[in-house]
Amino acid sequence: MIKVLILEDDPMVAEFNKRYLEELEGFALVAIAHTPDAAIEILQKKEVDLLLLDNFMPGKTGLELLRNLRTAQARLDVIFITAASDAPTIRTALSYGAFDYLIKPFEFDRFKQALLRYKDKWTLLSNQQVFNQKELDQQILHQQHKTTEVENLPKGLTKATLKVVMDAIQMKKSDSFSTEEISEITQISRVSIRKYLKFLKSIGVLGERMTYGTIGRPIYQYVYKEMNVDVLSKYY
Repeated sequence: MIKVLILEDDPMVAEFNKRYLEELEGFALVAIAHTPDAAIEILQKKEVDLLLLDNFMPGKTGLELLRNLRTAQARLDVIFITAASDAPTIRTALSYGAFDYLIKPFEFDRFKQALLRYKDKWTLLSNQQVFNQKELDQQILHQQHKTTEVENLPKGLTKATLKVVMDAIQMKKSDSFSTEEISEITQISRVSIRKYLKFLKSIGVLGERMTYGTIGRPIYQYVYKEMNVDVLSKYY
């Protein structure tokens, strides 16, 4: 069993993370800590494999705690679950060896993806003592390395415009949105936006749902599926 410590200062969020964790096999919750000092005390007394770590906390940030743990050479894997979405924080977290980084608010599927990827890695490294290069590449490193193979976009779509559309979508990622809304943000015609949204839906980055307006006409809304966004790396 993978022993997990949750460090989250908001009790309600900590409870949600606990419930999410309980949905997955192979994980055992060691404790929930609400402050970095409480987490350190638990780590000194109990064996922990994985720390689910928030960054914004009173007294000390998650990054500061992780830096201290690395300085102390603690063998501990970390997945950040935080509202911190700025590049310097993400870069520092990854440089300190964070296995994954989830930005609040997130969906259960993204949480599940992160934990199951970690479980695969943990199981392999626990049960196999020596790897050759091929095994390491296929079984461990492929989980964190993007493919270098680039696929062509459908005819009429460009990388530059796709990036503009994705930036607009990510501004509204916690909400559903329409073609018209993205057109208004990007100042690109609805006809063109519709082509990009159709493409993103075809590769799983967007979902689609139908609602009804005030006069009963169906309105199609899109939903951003953040857990599938890595598929876009093949097109940039």
